[in-house]
Amino acid sequence: QVQLVESGGGSVQAGGSLRLSCAASMYTYSRYCMAWFRQAPGKEREGVAAITPGGGGTVYADSVKGRFTISQDNAKNTLYLQMNSLQPEDTAMYYCRARRRLSTLICSVDQYWGQGTQVTVSS
Repeated sequence: QVQLVESGGGSVQAGGSLRLSCAASMYTYSRYCMAWFRQAPGKEREGVAAITPGGGGTVYADSVKGRFTISQDNAKNTLYLQMNSLQPEDTAMYYCRARRRLSTLICSVDQYWGQGTQVTVSS
């Protein structure tokens, strides 16, 4: 039983900020590998940011490094994506992804996805 619900998307001008949330429901949130993806029209879905399954670190796509910050609140089973200095190229549908943690450093190939939340950045 895994359910993911994204929220926080919207329309913003270039240079603005948004904070996305992913409300997760599962047996034990801490045993899942969490990440954010996005997909723009006509393009493949790409990874944006993730929390590393081992040491609790973070990893970002080069295109968002320095502007986006991924975080989570385990007590609330919620994943966040703080997006600053937004640019038109960030316009996309943003998705939350969860994978079961099979061991300290290994995540399952099985993926769970939220419905997505739209982010539109105008110039």
